[in-house]
Amino acid sequence: MDLYLPRGAQPAKTVGVIPARGGSKGVPRKNIRMLAGVPLIVHTIRAALASRWLDTVVVSTEDAEIAEIATSHGATVVARPRDLATDLVQNTSVVRHALEAMGAAYSHVALLQPTSPLRGANDIDACLKLLLDGQARSTMTVTPVEHHPGKTMYVDDSGAIRPFTTPADMEARRQDLPTVYRQNGAVYALACADFLLENRFIISPCKVHVMSPADSVDIDSEFDLFMVEKLLEMRKQASV
Repeated sequence: MDLYLPRGAQPAKTVGVIPARGGSKGVPRKNIRMLAGVPLIVHTIRAALASRWLDTVVVSTEDAEIAEIATSHGATVVARPRDLATDLVQNTSVVRHALEAMGAAYSHVALLQPTSPLRGANDIDACLKLLLDGQARSTMTVTPVEHHPGKTMYVDDSGAIRPFTTPADMEARRQDLPTVYRQNGAVYALACADFLLENRFIISPCKVHVMSPADSVDIDSEFDLFMVEKLLEMRKQASV
């Protein structure tokens, strides 16, 4: 039985896959650390369930506690083999396993990493609309870079510099340089057929949805958790 619908087949059924293993070096038990009163992963589950375009929300995990939290908050759990839950395993392998384990036909898949708690349903839907409207073969979220690459450089063994881009960029005013963006890791979306064939998330033509730097925080440290907690407190107070 086919586990996916060919790109362009109708009706479109889209699955959101949230990879959430139990281990984490930088922040122990990161995916279930409390943030604004709920485990970190719950922020992504809630955003995914509120999406207009996701038909199924899946959490892939090898961890019993994460599985229980995910189920209690409305997600479907795919039991991930432990050999797919190590530091070296890439999300391509995790998403491929989840698609195969679901045993259902999906036309499109969205990767939603739980370390992006400030990504909302609107961000997911902005990416999926571009994709489902046929405007791109893949979509992703990005944010403006904090420091323009034109202001960066290599330093050789003697301590001399070599511009990363051009000497002119090094001397230019920041305001005169073009805006450039970076991946923020919050959403990647594409057709299942393309993903399974190419085994990657970014396939040209790829279009983007721009998120603000404030909403693009990726939880990688205790400081990131602290910062997002304070940011959410400020937003809550401002809304009262």
